[in-house]
Amino acid sequence: MKNQSISPYNLTFPLTSHKLVVAEKPSVGQSIAAALGVTGRKDGYMEGGGWLISWCVGHLAELAEPAAYDPDYAKWRQEDLPILPESWRFTIRAEKRSQFVIASDKM
Repeated sequence: MKNQSISPYNLTFPLTSHKLVVAEKPSVGQSIAAALGVTGRKDGYMEGGGWLISWCVGHLAELAEPAAYDPDYAKWRQEDLPILPESWRFTIRAEKRSQFVIASDKM
């Protein structure tokens, strides 16, 4: 399988001919898989017939709390508002990290 850099960070990923579907939740992913005839069950996703079907479990990534930008923002003060960071940070809850890794690995 040929590798090609597809990231601005110069990471190299194997190119595949699969189509990826990321569903809202596992039951929706299973319904989509059934409609597409995908039956191969894996840990956190399904595959078959050129399809990879994964799912989220609620919000996999969330906006970081204001204190992640500045400890002074841990307590809300009107004079600090609005809080508009130059770049937004995201967090992944521990209980969702496994599914996040599975889904992002398929992209």
